[in-house]
Amino acid sequence: MVDSTHYKKSVEKALNNEKLSEALHLFGDAYLIARENAFRGLDFEELRTELAAIKDEVRLRRKELLDQFVTNAEAAGSKVFLAKDTKEANDYVIKLAKQKQAKSIAKSKSMVSEEAHLNKALSREGIRASETDLGEWIVQLAGQRPSHMVMPAIHMFKEEVAELFSKETGRKLSPEIRTLVDVAREELRKEYFEADIGLTGANFLVADTGGIGLVTNEGNARLCATLPKVHVVFAGIHKLVRNMEDAVKITRLLPRNATGQLLTSYITWIRGTIPCDGEKKEQHIVLIDGGREALYQSKACGDALRCIQCGACANVCPVYQTVGGHVFGSIYISAIGIILAAFYEGLDKAKEIARACIGCRSCSAVCPSKIDLEEIILHLRNQITEKYGMGVVKNIAFKSVMKNRGLFHNMVRAASKLQGPLTSRQEGESSSRVIRHLPMHFMSKDFTEWRDLPSIARTSFRDQFDTLEQKVENPVYRIGFFVGCGADFVYPEVGVSLVKVLNHLGVEVVFPKGQNCCGIPALYAGDWETGKYLAQQAVAAFSEVDVDYVLSICPTCTMGVKRDFVERLADDPQWSEKALRLSDKTMDASAFLENVLKASSQLNLSDEQTAITYHDACHLKRGNNVWREPRTLLAAAGYRVEEMKNSDRCCGMGGTYSFLSHPQISRQITRDKVAAIGKTGAKTVAMDCPGCMIMLKGSMGKADPAVRCVHTVELLQEALKRT
Repeated sequence: MVDSTHYKKSVEKALNNEKLSEALHLFGDAYLIARENAFRGLDFEELRTELAAIKDEVRLRRKELLDQFVTNAEAAGSKVFLAKDTKEANDYVIKLAKQKQAKSIAKSKSMVSEEAHLNKALSREGIRASETDLGEWIVQLAGQRPSHMVMPAIHMFKEEVAELFSKETGRKLSPEIRTLVDVAREELRKEYFEADIGLTGANFLVADTGGIGLVTNEGNARLCATLPKVHVVFAGIHKLVRNMEDAVKITRLLPRNATGQLLTSYITWIRGTIPCDGEKKEQHIVLIDGGREALYQSKACGDALRCIQCGACANVCPVYQTVGGHVFGSIYISAIGIILAAFYEGLDKAKEIARACIGCRSCSAVCPSKIDLEEIILHLRNQITEKYGMGVVKNIAFKSVMKNRGLFHNMVRAASKLQGPLTSRQEGESSSRVIRHLPMHFMSKDFTEWRDLPSIARTSFRDQFDTLEQKVENPVYRIGFFVGCGADFVYPEVGVSLVKVLNHLGVEVVFPKGQNCCGIPALYAGDWETGKYLAQQAVAAFSEVDVDYVLSICPTCTMGVKRDFVERLADDPQWSEKALRLSDKTMDASAFLENVLKASSQLNLSDEQTAITYHDACHLKRGNNVWREPRTLLAAAGYRVEEMKNSDRCCGMGGTYSFLSHPQISRQITRDKVAAIGKTGAKTVAMDCPGCMIMLKGSMGKADPAVRCVHTVELLQEALKRT
């Protein structure tokens, strides 16, 4: 099991290494530009949908295709060994090496050999394994493991590499990239000629030929496969493809999504044995299960084996960019690493790292195989919670308080009265009251040293709703309002603004009082029981009202209603049909205003163009595909959006993530967003998520109180007031 204390210490160590975070951010920013250029003129959605279908076909036919591959490979002269786990795979290679009296093995990059800890197994038997991939060689010399699937040494700096190479060569080397590459080429070249065995991985196991495919940038895999008289292919069974056509299609996506290249430097196809110095070369193909069949069989998680190991989920992950890959404690890192660790190494190995995910969906959006990585991680969190629990605080909050709507709302009302001694007015926003400091036993450092916390509103939206006068004759639509906890109890003014804007546009608003929390915080904590119960409460409340649409001003709630309610209640005949009907009616408020009401044409209120900037909430853009609409509405209301850098990068909130799970990581992610806002020079930042408002109002309150953080519908209502 991964020790919780050790894990937390590794997080702290990574957070204190500002140089590491800076380097990963620079790479991440450059990657986004390179990737965009690489896919220009191509339909990424179409390509990844096709790739997902290819991989799904392999999943369904995996046993047939594996038999076909083995038959064809053996017919071409290869020897194939099926290993049930990494130990069997290691034992096969060790036995082969002893038979050949091999003393050295030249290896190209193979993640499955890292997974098997093959180098250590060989070393124990007196067999030297030499990594010939530049990044792998660097981490081997450093006694480390890779921190990225594609770029193993991305966490290291040229000065560190120069020190390692100087020690290895006995020469004082300068930290110049060209010098270091030349030294690496010189040192590694001899390994190919001295090696008794060459070992490679495989990007493809082509079923209808029995051959393999290698996609590399350095050419070392080609040398490892051809120069030694024995070639070992060390690969997972999930690398199967049906034919060369499928493999070529994957090569169109792999380099573009991995590094932003149109094509890698070397694509090598090898089938069977070939002559070598007048003798017949041996090829041994070691195919490893090691938990892959169990993952294939998992209804909830099996899509993970669509993965082509491009590493893009790490490239865009705000957590990875903040703490690096070693924190994940596994060979495989970032979102896909969490899933693979659970199946290849055991659920206990994934216990801590599953909670490191902030749920921003960046990984799902960029995955070339269309894997919903976030959804799979949520499933694993549920399993982890069932086995290990989720802690006293969350147990009380979700199971005892939130499920009881009356108790929950009464406790919130009581807290709004008791918080007085802790609150003060926030500079720059006279109407906003915040909690600037907490008593030390509430861990003020994690909570209020770097941000203000919002105070609970004196009167919730639900308690204000009946006092709102709606003068709408012959409404064009009647909508139900799903308010969400953030707008209900923290920012009720956002809900009031929405009602006024909708009324102005001829829409009547209905507010079912039976609605409660959407349950997403419980689901994200792995408490599916509470999540399902709260979904039923919401479905029941909205089933009692006759409305044309249901709107929310919280994208997480919107996504919850549209996706999670349907999935959690799918097996319950009493609720599934109602959940589907509610899902079909539900929209984000901005999407409804623009796509249904065409509000921008009605809100052409001002020729003035006040400069603001805009933050894209994770679940709004990547969960609901809404990002154009708010900008269109804001422009119609007289605002000019000055785009911030990485406007759709997570703000660091992640629900309870920033309070209970990883406030330190959250703090660093938020710091990046604050810097991006500051660089625009805008004094107003708009957004469409109350959770993001909590995070950014609080952090900007400490960093620059003059910057106003506000919901889009509030700005629309203010524009209406000016007319």
